Amino acid sequence: MSRSAHPAGPRHADVLPEGHYSAPPADLNALDPKVWSRTVERDERGVATVGGIAVTDLAEEFGTPAYFLDEADFRARCRAWAEAFGPDADVFYAGKAFLSRAVVRWLKEEGLNLDVCSGGELTTALSAGMPAERIAFHGNNKSEEEIEKAVSAGVGRIVLDSFQEIVRVAHAAQSLGKRQRVQIRVTVGVEAHTHEFIATAHEDQKFGIALAGGQAAEAVRRALKLDGLELVGIHSHIGSQIFDMAGFEVSARRVVQLLTEVRDEHGVELPEIDLGGGLGIAYTSEDDPREPHEIAKALNEIVSRECEAAGLRTPRISVEPGRAIVGPTAFTLYRVGTIKPLDGLRTYVSVDGGMSDNIRTALYDAEYSVGLVSRTSDAEPMLSRVVGKHCESGDIVVRDAFLPSDLAPGDLLAVPATGAYCRSMASNYNHALRPPVVAVRDGEARVVVRRETEEDLLRLDVG
Repeated sequence: MSRSAHPAGPRHADVLPEGHYSAPPADLNALDPKVWSRTVERDERGVATVGGIAVTDLAEEFGTPAYFLDEADFRARCRAWAEAFGPDADVFYAGKAFLSRAVVRWLKEEGLNLDVCSGGELTTALSAGMPAERIAFHGNNKSEEEIEKAVSAGVGRIVLDSFQEIVRVAHAAQSLGKRQRVQIRVTVGVEAHTHEFIATAHEDQKFGIALAGGQAAEAVRRALKLDGLELVGIHSHIGSQIFDMAGFEVSARRVVQLLTEVRDEHGVELPEIDLGGGLGIAYTSEDDPREPHEIAKALNEIVSRECEAAGLRTPRISVEPGRAIVGPTAFTLYRVGTIKPLDGLRTYVSVDGGMSDNIRTALYDAEYSVGLVSRTSDAEPMLSRVVGKHCESGDIVVRDAFLPSDLAPGDLLAVPATGAYCRSMASNYNHALRPPVVAVRDGEARVVVRRETEEDLLRLDVG
C-alpha cells in the first residue's frame, strides 16, 4: 500500500526560486533599529548589548535559548499608546501576545488596561494586582466557570461572542446579584490583508456575530432585554499584522451603521466602540509600521467622521494593541550548533531552540530577521536558513537570511521582534524545556518567567 508524504516535508524543503529573497544587506553587522528594541546596540568589542548588558554575559548567566525583554522599551511603548489616545479613550493591552505578572505590573503602572481570553490569563492578571474594572474578557467559547470567575471578580467588560454566551453571562450575573457590563463582538465582513488564519473579520470564521443577515442586530435586542447585562458597546477586530488603515475605515463605517440602527430601533446610543488591535510591527527591514500617534489620529478621524454623518454622539474608542507593544521589545538568543553547507543552494544553520520556542514560522509562514550578535564579522555573506533541533523538516526559525560565511559553532545568533506570541505559544515538543523570559533594564537583568526544568516535565507526568 502506497503512502503519501506528509505535506510539511516537501513544502518546507522546497528550494526558493531565484529572487524570492532580498539581496544581502550592505552591512551584516548593522542592527536595524526598526526591528530591534530601543536599547540594543553594539559595544566597542562588536558584541550586541541590551539595557547595557552584553549578550555574551546574558548567555553565560541565563543560558540559551532565552527571551530577553527590554523593559525600558516595553514601558516606553505603553506610554506612547496611552499618550496617543489620551484620557478620552481606552488602551487595552492584548494579554494573549505575552503575559506574566511582571508585565501586568508594568501595565498597571503605565496606565494601560488589559484584555484576557482565558481563566488562566485572568488569574495571572488578578494575582499581579490589575484592578478588575480595568480588565476585559474575550473568547469565543468561554466556559461557565470562566464566566462566573470574571463576573464575580468584577471585570470591566465581557465581550460577548455568540447568542449562547449572551444567556450564559446574563445568568451568571443574575445568580451573583450583579449587572455585568458587556460589548458584542461583531464580524463586519472586512478581511484584512494578512494571512488567512489570522484574518478574523470575514464571516466564515469562528469569532463574533455577523452583521450580515441581521444577526448582530438580533444579538443587541437580546442583550438589551436581559436584566443581568449592561450593553455598553460594539466590538470589532479585523485581523493581525495590519499596516493599511483602509480596513479599519470600512469596519468603523459598518459598526457605526449598527449603532445608528440601535438608536433608531431602541432609542439607545451605545457609548463605546472597540476597534480591536492587530496593528503590525517590523519583523524585517522591509516592514513599515505606523506609530501610535498616527494610528490614534486616523482612528479618531474615521469614527468622528462616520458618527457625524450618522448624527450620533462620538462614542468612547477602545483599542487593543498586544503585538504592537511587546513584539519589538524582545529578542530570542540562540547558540549555533551544526552548520551544513549545501553547494549551490544555501547553508543550514542549526540552533539550540526552534519551533518549540517560535512556532510562528511554521504556523503562519512568518518572516524574521536574524543577526550574529556575539561578535562582528567582515566575512562574505552566505544565504542561510536558521533551523531548530526538533524532529520536523518544518522546524524553521528564519527561512532565508544572510549571515557571515565564517559563522561557527558556539556563535550567538539573535532573532529580534519575538516578544509577541513566541513564549505564549511555546511548547514542550520533543520534551523541550521552554526558555526563560529575562527582563533587562539599566544594566540589570532578572528572570520574570523561569526556564523549565526536567523536574517540571516529570512533575506533570503522573505515570
